[in-house]
Amino acid sequence: LHLSAVKLAELHSDLKIQEKDELSWKKLKAEGLDEDGEKEAKLRRNLNVIMAKYGMNGKKDSQLADTNYIKDGTESDTLDDPRLEKLWSKAKTSGKFSDEELDKLWREFKHHKEKIHEYNILLETVSRTEDIHKNVINPSEENLVKEEVLHNKHRELKDKLRSINQGFERLRKVSHQGYDATSEFEEPRVIDLWDMAKSANFTEKELESFREELKHFEAKIEKHHHYQKQLEISHEKLKHIEGTGDKEHLNRNREKYAMLEEKTKELGYKVKKHLQDLSSRISQGLQHNEL
Repeated sequence: LHLSAVKLAELHSDLKIQEKDELSWKKLKAEGLDEDGEKEAKLRRNLNVIMAKYGMNGKKDSQLADTNYIKDGTESDTLDDPRLEKLWSKAKTSGKFSDEELDKLWREFKHHKEKIHEYNILLETVSRTEDIHKNVINPSEENLVKEEVLHNKHRELKDKLRSINQGFERLRKVSHQGYDATSEFEEPRVIDLWDMAKSANFTEKELESFREELKHFEAKIEKHHHYQKQLEISHEKLKHIEGTGDKEHLNRNREKYAMLEEKTKELGYKVKKHLQDLSSRISQGLQHNEL
C-alpha cells in the first residue's frame, strides 16, 4: 500500500474498531435484533470508507487526504473541490497565518474533504437502496421496515450535510479573517462536534458537561498527534540507521520504534472510539429536535 508509519497505525486503529463493531453485530444478529439489516448496512458503509481512505478499494484516485499532518502535504494533496482550493489559496497567500496556523488550517481542509467523501459514499448507498425499493411491486410489512431504514439513512445524510455546511462556513470565515485568539477549540473534529452539539436538544447543564468532555477529548487528540510525530521521526531515523550497518544502534531504535508504533495504535483506537461515542450522543440529540 506504500503507507507511512503513521498511516499504517491509523489503518490498524480503524480496522480494530471495525472488527469490534462486527463482533457486536454478530451477537445482535444471533439474537434477531437486526431484522431490518440497518446495522449490517452501516458496517458495510464504514468498511467502504476505510477501504477508500487507505486506497484499498482498487481505485487509484479514491484515497482520502493523508491525516498525518507532520509532513508538508500542502502541495502534493488536492482538495477535489474548486471552492476549497480557492479558499486554501487565499488563506495561504494572505499573510494572516503563521506556519503553525497554516498547518492547522490544512488539517481542517483535509478533514472537510474527508467528510464530503463519507457523505458521497452514504448518498450512493441510499440511492441504490431507493432504486431497489422502487422496483418492489407488492407492498408488505417487510417493505414498511425498509422504508424506516431509508428514513434513518436520510436523517443520517441530513446530519452529515448539516456538518459539511457548517464546516464550510467556518473554513470560509477563518480563511478570510484568520484564527480567533479566543476560539474555544482548535482540533477540527472537536470544532465539528461542538457546533453540532449547540444545535442539539441539550439543556444548558448537559451542554456545559459536553463542553468539558470535549476539552478532555481534544487533549487526547493532541497526545495522539504527539505520538504520531514521534513515530514518524523514529521511522525516518530507523531507515537512516539501517544503511549504516550498526546492529546495536539499529536494535535499540527498532525497540523504540515498536514502542511508539504500539502507543500510537492504542491512542488512535481510543480517539476514534471516543469520537464514535460523542457523535452518537449528538446524533440522538439532533434526532430529538426533529420529533
